[in-house]
Amino acid sequence: MEETISLKEIFQTLRKRISLILIITLLAVTASAAVTYFIMTPKYDASTQILVNQANSNNNNLYQGNAVQTNVQLVNTYSVIINNPAVLNQVIKKMNLDMTADELKDMLTVNTEQNSQAFTLTAETDSPSQSVKIVNNVATAFKSQVQKVMNVDNVSILAPATVGGSADPVKPKPMINLAVAFVVGLMVSVGLAFLLEYLDNTIKTEEDIEQVLGLPVLGAISEIKSHHEKTSRGTHAAAHNHVRGGSRVEAK
Repeated sequence: MEETISLKEIFQTLRKRISLILIITLLAVTASAAVTYFIMTPKYDASTQILVNQANSNNNNLYQGNAVQTNVQLVNTYSVIINNPAVLNQVIKKMNLDMTADELKDMLTVNTEQNSQAFTLTAETDSPSQSVKIVNNVATAFKSQVQKVMNVDNVSILAPATVGGSADPVKPKPMINLAVAFVVGLMVSVGLAFLLEYLDNTIKTEEDIEQVLGLPVLGAISEIKSHHEKTSRGTHAAAHNHVRGGSRVEAK
């Protein structure tokens, strides 16, 4: 019985504060939409795949176990070299970018897969064309730097980035932001509704009286209008009608 009453009280509280809940939730969604569409800057990314092949004079042995294992180990090394200032400064100079090597590094992401000879280089900027140019130039500069430092030509660019694959922004995600704002707004508003109900010390029911006074309620008296109040209202109405009638007589 207590569980049923508790559930009933919960629904009563929600219904009582429904306006507050709707307003806060709507404000949260509206604020999220405003920030998403008018304040946050869209970000576009572009990716290119780079393959590492250990040079070997005998093509028949190119994919032997030892060679493949060496290539996999080189991938981990190359993923570090690609973010080196020696590589990034070449790109900054070639593209005449107004940024430092560290700022360019923050735009780049290197993704490697276990036991794979290939890795993916991704650039993220405010422009899809800029992302494509940066990632392709970094890949080219990296390949040149490997030839210079390692004295080997074992890097191949498998799939250069194109503008067509970077037309849609990767963030912000409007639907995700709005959904999160809706859930957060709903949770906050419901929590606030129960908090206000908890802080409300007004006596509303017989159970409240029993809880506060610690005494049983013997009965409840409904509000009854007194006879004097009814008579007073009737007298005022009759007097008003009499005055109106008297005025018409004097007019004649």
